[in-house]
Amino acid sequence: MQATVTDHRCDVAVLHLKGELDADTAGQLHGILADLLERPVPKIVVDLSDLKFCDSVGLSAFITSKQVISARGGWLSFAGANPFLVQLLETVGLSRYFAIFPEVDDAIAAAQL
Repeated sequence: MQATVTDHRCDVAVLHLKGELDADTAGQLHGILADLLERPVPKIVVDLSDLKFCDSVGLSAFITSKQVISARGGWLSFAGANPFLVQLLETVGLSRYFAIFPEVDDAIAAAQL
């Protein structure tokens, strides 16, 4: 998995993920999210448009981070998920727990509301 972070207006960080998120790469994701959680009010959009696969270990990294983010008054949302990832999030019930947007710009715009 490759990961990059870009900052956008409204103090929103966009985490771009590419490749496969699984047990072998989840540690890398934990490290990146830990850095983003250092922000006073973490606002994170995870761009899934280039993520091809995610397993339960990867999902657990997002769940753990969301708990910390919510406690600090921030949020974490997903954008650009392919049909496989959308179905995965719906199947495990996370589509009710995370906001899922079609595009990154949609998620950033929602941050301004």
